[in-house]
Amino acid sequence: MGKFDVTVIGSGPGGYVAAIRAAQLGFKTALVEKYDTLGGTCLNVGCIPSKALLDSSEHYSNAKENFSEHGIDVGNLSVDLNRMVERKRAVVEQTTKGIDFLMDKNKVTVFHGLGSFKDQNTLEIKGDEVREISSKYFIIATGSKPASLPFIKIDKEKIITSTEALELREIPQKMIVIGGGVIGLELGSVYQRLGAEVSVVEYMDRLIPGMDADLSKELRKILKKEGMDIQLKSKVTSVERTGDKVEVQFENNKGESQSIEGDICLVAVGRKPYTEGLGLENVGVELDEKGRIKVDEHLRTNVENIYAIGDVIRGAMLAHKAEEEGILVAEQLAGQRPHIDYNLIPSVVYTWPEVAGVGKTEEQLKEEKVDYKTGKFLVRALGRARASGDIDGFVKILSDKKTDEILGVHMVSARAADMIAEAVTAMEFRASAEDLARISHAHPTYMEAVKEAALDATEKRAIHS
Repeated sequence: MGKFDVTVIGSGPGGYVAAIRAAQLGFKTALVEKYDTLGGTCLNVGCIPSKALLDSSEHYSNAKENFSEHGIDVGNLSVDLNRMVERKRAVVEQTTKGIDFLMDKNKVTVFHGLGSFKDQNTLEIKGDEVREISSKYFIIATGSKPASLPFIKIDKEKIITSTEALELREIPQKMIVIGGGVIGLELGSVYQRLGAEVSVVEYMDRLIPGMDADLSKELRKILKKEGMDIQLKSKVTSVERTGDKVEVQFENNKGESQSIEGDICLVAVGRKPYTEGLGLENVGVELDEKGRIKVDEHLRTNVENIYAIGDVIRGAMLAHKAEEEGILVAEQLAGQRPHIDYNLIPSVVYTWPEVAGVGKTEEQLKEEKVDYKTGKFLVRALGRARASGDIDGFVKILSDKKTDEILGVHMVSARAADMIAEAVTAMEFRASAEDLARISHAHPTYMEAVKEAALDATEKRAIHS
């Protein structure tokens, strides 16, 4: 039986980062992963492969729609989806091998197999063989899996989840997406760019419901302009497959019954925590009403030596949130006092243009009765945006009416996923809108929109609007 100081269960972004940090701090560390490759959902069937396909499809869309405007004639275009998928697989393989390298470099012992608690210090690992290891501390980082609706039968052929959507071998003529959140819109965008007709059915009254309402409105406008059919305030009542077709019935926003027929239905109604097979009942680890592992402010479960991080606990299901939590637990075990400001964890949607936000939304500030100012700047006013042709979107900055401290930053823009980092940095140091406005931003860049929005929040001093 192997003996370890820290054992991490799950090798996604939260798990492998926690293992690396624990090893850096001098703990004898083990990492347990039930699949053959490391990296979890994010690297294997989530963030990385979806961005690979998003980039490939965006290249095709640009060549088809925009190159001629730039004086580039590419003639007849075609899509080889199989090659796109193979490239995606290569990107995934390269990335997961990078995690293997990091485990070796940091002397983390890796076990492949399903980890299940026998008691609070012993883990049974069922892989090619059954073995047991003991550990002083455990960090559960088993992540999440796609959720569904009770009446939907996922057949992984015509009625699919995000996992299967990353492996399609044919471009569907008609794709129906149930769910207007991040996953549904990103994967819907991939196949719409490649030529599919895409319909999105969303239960809530807006897309990306957790983000600022202005972002939802702008993204909906852009996606509709690109040809995506969007049904909001629509409750799906049945999903039935007949041969090679799928029919989705729903009640629209007027309470009327409607149906859409397609050849693929992507169910993207969110994700749920994954705890099956962990043997939590053997050690008495408590779950909440949503099946998440209960943790305190130190991310410790009710069992004193067992911690949990990432999608399997409360909070946003984001890879970078899990990473921060993994580092926090490892450093706490080493006697340090790290902290996470959950208000400053950014959210990103990788459509094109991209959508990003951090801090409070305008709706939250109104609900909390906070006096605030708004600064807004349209991307189309930027010289860089006009030069590239990416003119859709805006940057919005919310700041305290009295102190001018930045409370939230929300944007739809080309490269917003990278631009949001400046906002996070500014808010981490509790900068005011005027602080951000007085920083010199290179010209011509998209980042100038952040400066201009900050100027607009500071006594409406924007220069270029």
